[in-house]
Amino acid sequence: MLKRYFDIVISLCVLFMALPLLIIVAILIQISMGRPIIFCQLRTGKDAQPFKLYKFRTMTNKYDEHNNLLPDEKRMTKIGRFIRSTSIDELPQLINVLKGDISIVGPRPLLMDYVALYNDRQKQRLFVKPGITGLAQISGRNSLSWERKFKYDVWYVKHQSMKLDCYIIAKTVIKVLLRKDICAQNHVTTKPFKGSSS
Repeated sequence: MLKRYFDIVISLCVLFMALPLLIIVAILIQISMGRPIIFCQLRTGKDAQPFKLYKFRTMTNKYDEHNNLLPDEKRMTKIGRFIRSTSIDELPQLINVLKGDISIVGPRPLLMDYVALYNDRQKQRLFVKPGITGLAQISGRNSLSWERKFKYDVWYVKHQSMKLDCYIIAKTVIKVLLRKDICAQNHVTTKPFKGSSS
């Protein structure tokens, strides 16, 4: 219950302070990419329950001559790259926090398709609400392998505390300011998870 109150207070404060920025970013996206401004995607919540995750849109919906969606790096716009590199695209997720879908801190909410690929150890990350930031995010974020990410997620589930959450939030602020580990190597977004060998 304490964590829920903490999530609500932090989310409301950040949304209030960031409101001018949110408006400016929304206008820039509208001008450069058109609508929709917010990108919605079905993600996995606690106990594998699905929910719609909100993020600022950073890519166009361009297709090739065969009507196939172009690769991420060809659809990422200049404004989208800036929004992603500064983590501004994550701010709409505060609405998800207020709704109770996610927490400020927890394992990142991943695609529903990944659930069937988890082994028994990896499924433990579903025991808690996912979060905007987490132990994996401050330990390397998208530069980490999937195995390392899941290792950090499961460790967090077993050792979670308000003290640990405060530490993760503080480290997240530093990471965002330094713009570190935003993209995976040679990728503008995270490589898809295809299951573990063991």
